[in-house]
Formats: sequence, structure tokens, C-alpha cells
Amino acid sequence: MTSDESSQLCLRGSLILADPSLQDSNFHRTVLLLTEHRHDSGAHGYVLNRPFSKTAGELLTAPEFKPLAKVPVYIGGPVSTEQLTFVAFKWDPGSGGLTWATHLTREDAKHRLENGETVRAFVGYSGWAGGQLESELKRRSWITRKPDRSIISGNSDSLWSDLLSSMGPWFHLLSRMPDDPGLN
Repeated sequence: MTSDESSQLCLRGSLILADPSLQDSNFHRTVLLLTEHRHDSGAHGYVLNRPFSKTAGELLTAPEFKPLAKVPVYIGGPVSTEQLTFVAFKWDPGSGGLTWATHLTREDAKHRLENGETVRAFVGYSGWAGGQLESELKRRSWITRKPDRSIISGNSDSLWSDLLSSMGPWFHLLSRMPDDPGLN
């Protein structure tokens, strides 16, 4: 690894919150967990606050998916929206951090659910080519922060504003900014 590579920002495991000015309908006021990030190869993650209003059982009707029938489905992002991916989340109180496993098989998702992990299904994912996310960060399209327990146990409808508000007074104001600041 070169010194340039070692000094480059790695956001794997971080949350990125859409800046209120980001008007892209795929990402407006979203919270994403970056499950992979490397400057040279890009980033991959899932939107955590866009419920699809369906469960896995409504989409996967085969009998072998019955144990996963109540797993909520989220819109993970605009890439590969024909795919459904199971992801498990677990909060580790010892380290105060989030662990996750993606691209779970049906059996692994079932096992993790039985062991008390939070399992969600995602339609699609969010992805960036090498350097693309860094460019968006320089334009201040995203606000970065560490995950907390609320991302797996909180209300997904208010997740973006709740997380942003908890970052301090300036971010609290941003979280209350109307969609169209001209109407303020």
C-alpha cells in the first residue's frame, strides 16, 4: 500500500446522510450505510430509511421463504433494482459499534433472525465508481457520521432528521430545513 492509499479516507461502516441540498430523488433525505468503500474501486451501501411497504413474504411466496416472511423490505438504492438482498445487522454493545453481513443466503438470513439479529431485505443497492463518492463529498452532497443503535431500532421515517439533529445545533437547523428553502 502506498502512502497515498493509506492516507485516503475509508468510510466503510460509516453512515452518509444526504445534505438537504441533494435533490436527486434516489437520495433525497436518505441515510445510507456504506458496507464497502475504497477510493480506487468505489463504494457500495444500502439506504436505511426507504421502506418498500412490503415484506419478504409478499415478494417471495415459495414455501422455503416462509421463515423470512415478516422481514421488512427497503429500497436499497437505484442499482440492480431487480435483485433482493438479505442483510443482517447487529449492535455490539461491547465495542459500541455496528456489525453487518450482506448477500445472505436464505438459510443464513433465517439463522441470523433466529439468533436475534435484525434482518432486512433490500431491493437494489447504492453504488459509486472509484473516486465518485469522494467527489460528491467534496461538493458537500453528503454528511458523514458513525452509526448508532437507532439505525436498526429506530423509526425509519424520521431517521434522517433524528440523526442529523443529534449532531449539533447547525445540523439540527439543517434537519428542519424545508424541501424548498424558498418557501421558508
